Amino acid sequence: MTVPAAEKYRIAVIGGGPAGLMAAEVIARDGANASVTVFERMPSMGRKLLMAGRGGLNITHSEPAERFRARYGAAADWMSTRLAAFPPEALVDWCEKLGQPTFIGSSGRVFPRAMKASPLLRAWLTRLGELGVNLVTRAQWTGWTGDGALRFADGRTCQADAVVLALGGASWPRLGADGSWTTLLPDIAPDISLTPLQPANCGFHVAWSEHLRGRHAGAPLKRIALCFAGQSVRGEAMITANGIEGGAVYALSAVLRDAIARDGSALLHIDLRPDLTTAELAGRLEQPRRGASLANFLRKQIGLPPVAIGLVQEALHAGATASLTDLVKALPVRLTAPFGLARAISTAGGIALSELDDRLMLRRRPGVFVAGEMLDWEAPTGGYLLQGCLATGAAAGHGVLDWLRSRPA
Repeated sequence: MTVPAAEKYRIAVIGGGPAGLMAAEVIARDGANASVTVFERMPSMGRKLLMAGRGGLNITHSEPAERFRARYGAAADWMSTRLAAFPPEALVDWCEKLGQPTFIGSSGRVFPRAMKASPLLRAWLTRLGELGVNLVTRAQWTGWTGDGALRFADGRTCQADAVVLALGGASWPRLGADGSWTTLLPDIAPDISLTPLQPANCGFHVAWSEHLRGRHAGAPLKRIALCFAGQSVRGEAMITANGIEGGAVYALSAVLRDAIARDGSALLHIDLRPDLTTAELAGRLEQPRRGASLANFLRKQIGLPPVAIGLVQEALHAGATASLTDLVKALPVRLTAPFGLARAISTAGGIALSELDDRLMLRRRPGVFVAGEMLDWEAPTGGYLLQGCLATGAAAGHGVLDWLRSRPA
């Protein structure tokens, strides 16, 4: 099919986060006869990407492909096709071509050498401009008009031959993605299947005592292991006034969240000294205390920091009957609810993957494609989230191109 130069296809991308920007780049870079406009409701693009880069932007992970795919849980098979087309190696190469060389950290995570998102985002937006992509901010999409034009909150409308929806989930709503698009679903496609949005990579509420809350809220738990439902994760966590959060918690958040929804609570166990075997630990704790307080004994014999000692004391005051060794190796913590969406790093739930064809086009709305966290998949932190968003954005961009080329002349 040949389209005259004066009759360019008009492509609208709704959402200026990683998924939307990647879809726009793929379409614009192809050289197809298409003009691409990205509409973002916030005053600037990529705000959540910038937030993610505040502590060092983890763009992807270097682990083997099979293990990488498994990180997407129930969506692993579906995501594997998108990852095969845009794998971690492609993402690293993409960064390099934006002038942002990368390195692999000791954990296997991949970072830009600048350790920030701002240089990457600036280079990306410059590239999009050079490709002719039009970036429009302060444009809140509100659905379609009766004649099929995109409608925006300020009254403007826009006709488009194809649309990519990349409106994100509902975590960190002050950065732009607040999940309000779910109210537009009847306008997008009647009876579309949607899994309710839930917090992912989140912390959890714990009913700490006033004593522990007052003494240890804000204290980090370092070099620990968390155990739940046969899974064990080493890392770090943070005690908060209302519960516990941090990287090791986020890695288990999906199974913890689902267990709480099913059972009303979840019993997490913390190994406060995973570097010591149970036998080694018992040998140290069987030494006579010689009048030392429990806190001093735990500090001197096994090097527990104050916050870990506080947790042991909390369990004892609550009536724990396990031995001191068992408490240190498997300290029980009852989680009662996940922290809310506004505090979560990412979102679970969204539009069911079965609603899409292989091009990521809605089966019930031809010409409308979806990418990123709007879709019902989730992944832990560690580079998997950004990789998934960029891979689905690229897939949606290629899907648009394929669909345009398959349309009758």
